[in-house]
Amino acid sequence: MIGTRAGTDPSAAPVMIGSHIDTVRTGGRFDGNLGVLGGLEVIELLEQHGVRTTHPVSVAFFTDEEGARFQPDMLGSLVYVGGMALEDALDVCAADDGARLGDELTRIGYAGPTPCPAAAAPHAFVELHIEQGPVLEDEGVTIGAVTGVQGISWTELTITGQSAHAGTTPMRLRRDPGYVAAAINTGVRALAKEMGASQVATVGRCEFSPNLVNVVPATVTMTVDLRNTDEVLLQQAESVFAAYTDALAEEECVTIERRTLARFEPVEFHAAMVDLVESTAQRLGHSTMRMPSGAGHDAQMLARVCPTAMVFVPSVNGLSHNIAEHTSLADVTAGADVLLQVVLAIAGVTS
Repeated sequence: MIGTRAGTDPSAAPVMIGSHIDTVRTGGRFDGNLGVLGGLEVIELLEQHGVRTTHPVSVAFFTDEEGARFQPDMLGSLVYVGGMALEDALDVCAADDGARLGDELTRIGYAGPTPCPAAAAPHAFVELHIEQGPVLEDEGVTIGAVTGVQGISWTELTITGQSAHAGTTPMRLRRDPGYVAAAINTGVRALAKEMGASQVATVGRCEFSPNLVNVVPATVTMTVDLRNTDEVLLQQAESVFAAYTDALAEEECVTIERRTLARFEPVEFHAAMVDLVESTAQRLGHSTMRMPSGAGHDAQMLARVCPTAMVFVPSVNGLSHNIAEHTSLADVTAGADVLLQVVLAIAGVTS
């Protein structure tokens, strides 16, 4: 959904502010919502004070940023910038219940008529967001000038062995996908620790079938999330992980089917936009630091088509995707102030 406030130049592309309003099942109130409400606050202030800008100013929120139910993540903004065909996106089905995205959008009244991809790219895109991690709070810094976003590699693995009696099947004769899943869980953590730097690895979902206390499972379906700010290192992690799982499959005489859920290369934001966020925050008296984003964001998709920047504010205790997610009013206000001034600088004030 996109709302636009007209500028004085009807031919000028809009400066877009945006984020998302979807979250994960365990999510809090700030993830995504802050960027959308911050954008609406900017529009309200411009209206209240009669400020006219050369460029139009748009506020947008994009469908399915999280990718929690329908993959890949950032799906709405990916379609908006032409990175995925609309028809393909609408046909994506949820892993849990098989629901089709297009049908679900119709069911909740979100199947809008706006053409995708967009007819023209925005002039620039700015996203205000909570950090979703502990770094800003730990450093005692108010504003993060985001330099880019980590690359993301999501894989779903289906491990198939032989369901058997837990008491009568000797360990040496088992084909146990549960063991393989456990080894993958510890293995990817060891991989990330060994690579160090910005490499992270997470097993986010693990489902056993038949999931009974006294039965060696027949199958395990699990997800592995690998991320790195360096594409070469991310590819290295993927290669090591693939070899590791192949060896496990051979050892335990199981099969492993892999399905890519999401794969995005690291993104670097427009240098001048990062400079603008940093200098604006400092001019307003806020402490700053440059930092990459560990989480994926709609901004990384918009960066494909226009100059893009993000403004981070601290997350209390580094918590996000958690109902305890919180950012202080003072930090929210600081972030919104920086957002406003950055937008004014890019959009151009005429009166």
